[in-house]
Amino acid sequence: MRRSLRTLLFFFLLFLGACASRYACTDPLGCVTVASGEALRIGAALTLTGPDAPYGVDALRGVEIAIADKSQILGHPIDLLKEDDQCDPKAGEEAARRLAADPSIIGVIGETCSGGSIPAARILSEAGKVLISPSSTAPSLTDPKTRQPGFFRTIYNDKAQGTLTAEFLFKALGIQTLVTVHDGSPYSEQLQQATCARFEELGGICLEQIQIQSGESVQSAIQRIAQLSPEAVYFPLNTTDGVALTRGLFEVGLTNIALISSDGLFSKDFIEQTMPASNGMYLSGPDVPRYDRVFLQKYTQRYGEQPIAAYSAPAYDATMMLFAAIEKVAVKSGDTLYIPRQAMRDALAATKDFKGLSGVLTCTPTGDCGAPIIKIYQVRKGEFYAVYP
Repeated sequence: MRRSLRTLLFFFLLFLGACASRYACTDPLGCVTVASGEALRIGAALTLTGPDAPYGVDALRGVEIAIADKSQILGHPIDLLKEDDQCDPKAGEEAARRLAADPSIIGVIGETCSGGSIPAARILSEAGKVLISPSSTAPSLTDPKTRQPGFFRTIYNDKAQGTLTAEFLFKALGIQTLVTVHDGSPYSEQLQQATCARFEELGGICLEQIQIQSGESVQSAIQRIAQLSPEAVYFPLNTTDGVALTRGLFEVGLTNIALISSDGLFSKDFIEQTMPASNGMYLSGPDVPRYDRVFLQKYTQRYGEQPIAAYSAPAYDATMMLFAAIEKVAVKSGDTLYIPRQAMRDALAATKDFKGLSGVLTCTPTGDCGAPIIKIYQVRKGEFYAVYP
């Protein structure tokens, strides 16, 4: 009888010890729990189909290379769940809802386009997750009045891109009159507004800001441009509308007007669809020539081609930033790993002097982490050549 009592007491004390050593999650947003042998899971909501697919596919490749380089986190392998946001607000919202509903997802890289990131940032933030975009540049995403608490980005803010574009037009090209064309989306509308504001501060005149309906005919916009006779036309559009406007202006003979666009068209796919109409035009975008040679070699070996757009490096950086935050806050208790969600947000917000492929990243309190390292490129013989600054 005494032996039975001693045995029972032994197992009772063992149970109490096990309970005492178990981690009690007190994070206000809860914890992701990863059991022994399980993989850490992250999501990617990027544009993988449609006319803007080169931008999302390029970013996805950056995520995949980062996962291959990291291999594991705290002894756990890394799984990637991919969703297609189609560069569309509705599809982006649906992709975000699917990822938000999965409690094992620690964080999400995406979305590709600002229009998708706006609803996605709200949905994922409400689910306690983080969304780190390598390509959504709309100023409203990190505006203190509208920013969602789980949103961060490793690409620059369009306030910087608009400023550089305006200064290039006015100072480098000597342009005095400008017409802009946008599609009403957060990316397109906000970027052309930032450009016009700075252009007029410098002494130029924005003659008109023309809005088109995405996917519809651009002929009325072309006719209005011809009537206004500006020295330059600025159109921060995505692929379908950007291709149509570039071709249309060329076809009606408006070749004496300087054409300039933005990173929404910064891909070889755009050049292939518009030559010779795009020859000589300008585009703003990330400083691609600065990209690490080792990374470029990995990219080429893995995918059989050079980067098809400009977002693989910011996506790589977004993924590595997420991994660093996980490692900073994760708690191991027994065979289980706990990742507190609010602590992870705080760790991301505290990112400082993080050496990335796209530059040195330091996050502001509202989630702007990307260094504003931007160039103006000119299309010459089917290639992008950096011309400013």
